[in-house]
Amino acid sequence: MWIATGLLCATAALAACPALAQTAAPRDAYPARPVRVVVGLAPGGATDIQARLFAQKLTESMGRPFVVENRAGAGGTIAYALVAKSPPDGHTLIAAASGFSSTPLFYSNLPYDPFKDFAAVSLLVRAPFLLLVHPSVPAKSARELVALARARPDTVDFGSAGHGTSTALALEMFRLKANVKITHIPYKGIGQALVDVLAGQVHGLFGNPLSSLGYVKASKLRALAVTTAARSPVLPDLPTVAESGVPGYESSTWHGWLAPGGTPAAVVSRLHAELARIARNSDLANKLAADGGEPVGSSPEEFARHLVAELERWREVVKQTGVIRE
Repeated sequence: MWIATGLLCATAALAACPALAQTAAPRDAYPARPVRVVVGLAPGGATDIQARLFAQKLTESMGRPFVVENRAGAGGTIAYALVAKSPPDGHTLIAAASGFSSTPLFYSNLPYDPFKDFAAVSLLVRAPFLLLVHPSVPAKSARELVALARARPDTVDFGSAGHGTSTALALEMFRLKANVKITHIPYKGIGQALVDVLAGQVHGLFGNPLSSLGYVKASKLRALAVTTAARSPVLPDLPTVAESGVPGYESSTWHGWLAPGGTPAAVVSRLHAELARIARNSDLANKLAADGGEPVGSSPEEFARHLVAELERWREVVKQTGVIRE
């Protein structure tokens, strides 16, 4: 278990990854062959969709294929372990989801160090979650969902992308702040959970707008609220969870890329420059914005600080709820 006293050390280590990396290779030597981009979740979720958008753009701009590979399971830890143990040459990367910073809270004896074994490249996208339910659920707002869950404890069930993932923690925070008993059903990826919610086999989930907003527009899902502190500029008519009777609630989803620790500074720098440029691309930005996503393209140092801050944020939720790996 990664302990709180190591926060400052982890911040310094992650932020310094590019500076402490191996001797840089010539700029034009990378990439020398196809690049594998690992996603620790099943196909169909927001991280997978976004990773493929960025990989396609990198393929076009860097002259080598950037191929997305899904390795779902164990809250993404299978994928993270794979990348952590890969050669630190920039030819194996991971498209990290929001759960990256929280998995140490749920999995003891991880086969990798979540900070020392990775070099932060860039935080690429941020977005709110949508509080979603199947149309058959008799709740038209977050306030009504809370009332329903309180009236019928343990009869409402919500899916998630898996134990320790950001969607599971968004639910955990909701159960805590709203003081309700909602059953958690973990899946190996949000795409699988979404399928069961659409089929009415599960009542709801916290979904990324990128993978779920189309179903809302088609009336196959009902959006009750956004999870961020402020309303989304893309969905201004949708209230926040906090203003819907659950004060203090706030969570969001993000997607960023990491390389194995020790990756040459020049490779990290070039990847960051390309990814940041792509994030500023109006075509990509418009695609993300239309579905609630905000392109970021942060520096490696900024992304490193973000990762550590996220860990501490969710540590408090886990501490207060007493939730453990189920």
